[in-house]
Formats: sequence, C-alpha cells, structure tokens
Amino acid sequence: MKHTIDATDKPLGRLASEVAALLNAKDSIHFVKNRVADVTVTVTNASKVKVTGNKMKESVHKSYSGYPGGLREMPLSYVVTKKGYGELITHAVSGMLPKNKLQDLRMKNLIIED
Repeated sequence: MKHTIDATDKPLGRLASEVAALLNAKDSIHFVKNRVADVTVTVTNASKVKVTGNKMKESVHKSYSGYPGGLREMPLSYVVTKKGYGELITHAVSGMLPKNKLQDLRMKNLIIED
C-alpha cells in the first residue's frame, strides 16, 4: 500500500505519529507482528511542517557516534540549515517506532520529499 501525507501546516509530532502508525500497519488486515508490512509512506512538502513555540531554538537534536565523548547536541535550527526538515521528520518518526530489528526496515519505507 502507498500512502501520501501532505505536511503543510501540520505540527511535527502529530505528523510523526501519523506516519509511525502507518509504517507499523496496525490498521491493516494483513498485520503480523514479526514482519514488515508492504507499506510505503511518502511525506510531501516537508519544509512546510509547523514547529510551534520556541522549539527551533530550545529543543535539542541528539546523535551519538558510539564512542566515548561522541554525543552531539544541536538545536533544531542548526539541523534544519544543515540537513533540512526531512531530518527532523526522520528523527521524530524513528523515535516513535518500536525499538527492534524491524525498525530500520520500516524506516526504509519512509520517503520524504521537500
């Protein structure tokens, strides 16, 4: 199944939870816990997503390299200028998916278009 979601004027968290629910395919009649469903989710107009409040300055995007001292903390405004809004959506959706072996396989079914 292919789903297309328009991100125009949608808050980031609500958009991410909607995408995560579709990637999990819990609403499908073919849902099986131990398999990745044949679902593709395309997010269009990613640059028009709404980030409310002071989150662009105060909220922090964390990435860890796995090495001692390898924790990087960047404000959302820096991440947007370097990598774009697609990185924010990807990070939010991956945080809402189950942490198991299928998480990376489900994330491959997410397509983000600016």
